[in-house]
This record gives sequence, structure tokens and C-alpha cells, in this order.
Amino acid sequence: MKILITHNNDLLHNFYSLEAVEMLKALADVRLNGTDKPLRGDALIEAAQDVDIVLSDRLSPGSPEVFAGLPNLSVFMRCAVDIRNVDVEAASAAGTLVVRCSAGYGDAVAETALGLMIGLGRRFAICDRLYKSGVADQPMVLGRQLAGSSVGIIGYGAIGSRIADLAVAARMQVLAFDPYKRIVDGCVTQESFEAVLASDFVVCAAYATPETERMMNRSAFARMRPDAYFVNISRGILVDEDALEEALTTGGIAGAGLDVGLGMDEQPNPRIAALPNVIAVPHVAGLTREATNHQAFETVRQITTLMAGKMPELAVNGHMARRLDRLRTQQ
Repeated sequence: MKILITHNNDLLHNFYSLEAVEMLKALADVRLNGTDKPLRGDALIEAAQDVDIVLSDRLSPGSPEVFAGLPNLSVFMRCAVDIRNVDVEAASAAGTLVVRCSAGYGDAVAETALGLMIGLGRRFAICDRLYKSGVADQPMVLGRQLAGSSVGIIGYGAIGSRIADLAVAARMQVLAFDPYKRIVDGCVTQESFEAVLASDFVVCAAYATPETERMMNRSAFARMRPDAYFVNISRGILVDEDALEEALTTGGIAGAGLDVGLGMDEQPNPRIAALPNVIAVPHVAGLTREATNHQAFETVRQITTLMAGKMPELAVNGHMARRLDRLRTQQ
């Protein structure tokens, strides 16, 4: 059995696991990208011509052209929860199984959200920037501590609930909005979207879906307080960036902490990131060894399940995966 790992050298080092690579090599013939460039489109088709499983990174989309160009591909596995860059319908039409991973980065992303809240409330980024520019005599400005402040969490999934845990530990008043869940945590108050927006900190942790696209628009930012802070550790598509920039530059909100945006590879928009009341990091909230190991080792487990003739737990279109018969004949 042949497996192609699409991760370029940087992604292989930072977003996968060399230990997981060695585990896969003990199971199958493993082929690596081996370059600093992403494999996409024709390059992916060429590299995967004779492989059975493509283990893909976020820069290697599963497009209709890819599935049409790989008539022997049995499995397209994303080393991620987010499979928006995989055309599942095209994969199903081709008979290729699509598999995803579970979220192993809840702690890492929740910690990032808390760090952004602390940095914003205490003006750490502004003070650091002034020191680096040679300004030692800085004005003393009162900051906002987490204890006693309110945080409104939009989306109460694995990450949103973990943010709530940390916020409760910091003695914050925690409100959450999620129309698809009934929150039973006695330390968290389930509220409407409008009520959550009135918090001292508003954290966007909802999944990217058609319903949540641009949910943070001009109307939403207008409901926030001028002294409140917005944090996005979800996806850039949830935010109308023109509305966010307007709120930040006109005093509509006090500041923003961003790990995601509509920039390259989900990164914050550089123009917004440059604003003095913004703390921005380049989509690294989930970039810890613990988080990346979780998903890398999960791909190994799912491939082991496939080799045992069973359907992986996180298969997306198992009922359409007619090419699995070809894979099983190789065992």
C-alpha cells in the first residue's frame, strides 16, 4: 500500500510528526512531499498517481480535478477537522473515501484566547511596541483585569467550552451563545447573541458554516461597547473585515485580538493587524507539539483501521467509498 503525505518541509516539521511518519513507514510505502512548496492541482495529481491514500495538509485541496485525475485513489485523508478545502461530492462521485481528524488543539487555542484577552486588557502589545521604539517614559493607563470582567463566548463547542473553563478559573463572568447546544454548566450563563455582545470581551469560537459567515458584521460590532475587546480564534470568514476595521478606527470597540482572518492561509489581514489597538498572530493558536501530535497520531490510527478492513470513525462518506475494495485486496 502506498501513502503520500502532502505536507511540505515546513508543515511536516511543525504540523505533523516525524514519529508518526516512522509509524506509517512500518505499515506501508510512504512518500513525502520533500520540498518547500505545497502540492496542489497538477502537482498533487502527478505526485499521487500510483498511491492509495493521500494524507493531505491544508495547502493541498481535494478539488474535483484532483479526484478526476487520480482514478486509483482510495482514500483522501485530511489531517484536520476542517475539510472545507475538500470537495466531498466530487470525492464521492469518484468513489474515494474522505476522512477527517478530531480537534486536538482545544487547550492550545483556548490558552491563546486567554492570552489575547490579557494582552488587550492590560495593553501589553502597545507598551512593548513603545519600548521597542525607544519610548521609556510611557503614560500610566489603567488596564482591565480578567477577574471580575465578563466574557461572551460565541460558539460552545470543544474550544468554546474550554475557553469557558479557563475564564471561570480566572474568576470571570462567563456568558455563551450557541443555538445548537443546551449549556448545563452552572458557571456559564447561556444567553442570546445580543446579550453576549454586551460583554467586556467577546470571543468568536463558532464553527465556520453558512449560518455563521460574517455573523460579526456592522450590526454586531455596533452592539459591542466602546470599551470592549473582540477576539477571533475561529475562522476569518465569520467576520466582516470592513466592519471590524471601522469599529477599531472609529472607537466602536477598544481593540481586537486576532489569530485568524481573510489573509493568506487564514491569517489576519495585515492592514487590520497593523492597527495600534490590535494584537495579531499568524494563525498559530493551535501550533503546539501536543496539538499537532494528536492529529498526526490519529491519522496513523485511522489508517491502521483501514488496513484492518474497517471503516474509520471519522470517515465522511463511507457509503460512497467503493474504491475501498481495491485497498483491501492489498492487505
